[in-house]
Amino acid sequence: MFWIALQPRSEDPQAALPLPQDAATALGWWALQFTPRVAVLGAVVVLEVSASERLFGGRAFLLARLLQDVQALMPVQSAQAPTALLALAYLQVDTAAGYPVPDQLPLATLAEARAHLPTLERIGCRCWGDLRALPRGGVVRRFGTALLDALDRACGLKPEVYPWLTLPEVFDLSLELAAQVEAAPALLFAARRMLAQLQLWLQARQRGVLALELGWQMDARRNTASQGQLVVRTATPTRDMGHLQRLLGEHLERTTLPAPALYLRLRSLETSPLHTASASLLPDELRRGDSLHHLLERLSARLGPEQVLQAVPHADHRPEGMQRWEPAAAGRPEARAASGGRPAGATAGKRRAPAADAAPPCAELCPTWLLATPLRLAVHQDRPIYQGPLTLLVGPQRLETGWWGTGAPAPAAVTLRDYFLARSEQAGVLWIYRERLLAGQPEAAPSAAGHWYLHGLYG
Repeated sequence: MFWIALQPRSEDPQAALPLPQDAATALGWWALQFTPRVAVLGAVVVLEVSASERLFGGRAFLLARLLQDVQALMPVQSAQAPTALLALAYLQVDTAAGYPVPDQLPLATLAEARAHLPTLERIGCRCWGDLRALPRGGVVRRFGTALLDALDRACGLKPEVYPWLTLPEVFDLSLELAAQVEAAPALLFAARRMLAQLQLWLQARQRGVLALELGWQMDARRNTASQGQLVVRTATPTRDMGHLQRLLGEHLERTTLPAPALYLRLRSLETSPLHTASASLLPDELRRGDSLHHLLERLSARLGPEQVLQAVPHADHRPEGMQRWEPAAAGRPEARAASGGRPAGATAGKRRAPAADAAPPCAELCPTWLLATPLRLAVHQDRPIYQGPLTLLVGPQRLETGWWGTGAPAPAAVTLRDYFLARSEQAGVLWIYRERLLAGQPEAAPSAAGHWYLHGLYG
């Protein structure tokens, strides 16, 4: 058996990240990556790593990695011993010159002996060896069995049994504020410690957060609402606490507290497995700066979701209806397109519109730039004109769509077009179309077979 004891120290003011709210529990979550045998004993975390040494290349490599990584997480004091109680005792003495023999340890380092220290000192017991030298029967009659049982466990004569730490299925952490907070942006300072613990929980579960809720409880003596909350959502699973902190800050800037807040609560609403990118030796593979969806989420939180839009594919053969603009903070367009393959008004038993990811019939001719509103062209001698007469190069490519709506199809919803690729001496290559008449529509004249429109430009 080989035990390691870790005790969080006071927070370093120069540290980049604050200590988690419950430092001992957070440290235990982090230690689960080395062994499943982790226990939290008060403010100290103990872990038994004898079964995990081979996975890390031996005890020396395991200790080197563990002690190096934990200092990047939080400042800790550590000790190693064959038993957990002995490692706890070593945390309380100076081990700069090496670990002392167990019999030389002061009795104050054994938790079960502290209640009996005055009596033990009067009979000359000041270290573990003095206590072991006493007759066991007399010690049991005077102090009970708990004292000798603890000493036997510390010396490895009896097995140690602890409730092993397990990860909760849902992250849910509450915090009592040191003082009343009257401005919502000031809540971010306390939320940073809760985010630090959330990051460790996500790392231990190998997941990323998609939605989390920050709630607060307000002074009930005020004649206002007693609690409030805000929900922060991300487009992709993330463990980037800096990004989540900025999102919370943007939302809190737009929040007003009707009464002073007394308690905070942070909990995860939705998480997803997170597949991290593998490390690369090539410098070109290293990503620098924020990703695009991080930028869009921050802008949406600052300006409002309706001010930051993104194009989403839509199931429609008409070029002007192949996409819609939706709030970028609503999520990735691929996920929404998968569930939006049927247009509004389609019902069971009727023929459906084409899927959003299906290639439209004009895919080969679709131009680079599409006009928001088609421009009607003049016609001279049956030839459309745009900065001079146009020469038709390719076409016609017929488009008949919009007839699957519910009820009788309105003429304005049905689209009958013949698309052409045309060339202009001044404007270059253009994408134009000619309207076709609906069945039963009267023709005003033989030349009124349909108007010509400019719909797109190439370049």
